[in-house]
Amino acid sequence: MTGPAVRVRKPRELKAARRRHHHQCWDHLTAAPLWPQHGANLGTLLRSCDAVGACLAVPKWSWVPEALRRGNTLPGKACVHWVHDPEGWLAQRRAEGVRVVGVELAEDATRLADVPMARQRTIAVLGHERRGIPPEVLDLLDEVVEIPMIGAGASLNVAVAGSLVLYKLAGFA
Repeated sequence: MTGPAVRVRKPRELKAARRRHHHQCWDHLTAAPLWPQHGANLGTLLRSCDAVGACLAVPKWSWVPEALRRGNTLPGKACVHWVHDPEGWLAQRRAEGVRVVGVELAEDATRLADVPMARQRTIAVLGHERRGIPPEVLDLLDEVVEIPMIGAGASLNVAVAGSLVLYKLAGFA
């Protein structure tokens, strides 16, 4: 039994379908790894942000700008928002009507497969890879999303988890 023929697109077709320039801040979808542990993950997540038209919000810690410079392999400037006070920043965004979604293992969390596409301004908050989202920030979340796992690991790294959630919120998955 044979399935439908698969046609692989040629490089020039792929290039023609892409944006010619970097996107400006559309302020619709933002990945917010506000307590990062590993710099390499930030560059990887920045590429996913670019792929779905999202922005990246990161803390202005001393090592983060260099980590982004090293990890950013995108041509041109990426949309990065610098956050000095994560809790205050999230509270302000929420007061402005932005939907704040946390990626965390929690009771009553929504499975990633059941999360609808973002139809309003949305921030995907990603916690520290070992400690998660700080307890004092949990009350600022409108929804908690869980990425189900059946393996031995308890979580994915920030870049992988953030990328999965971004693609879902952007309506690509």
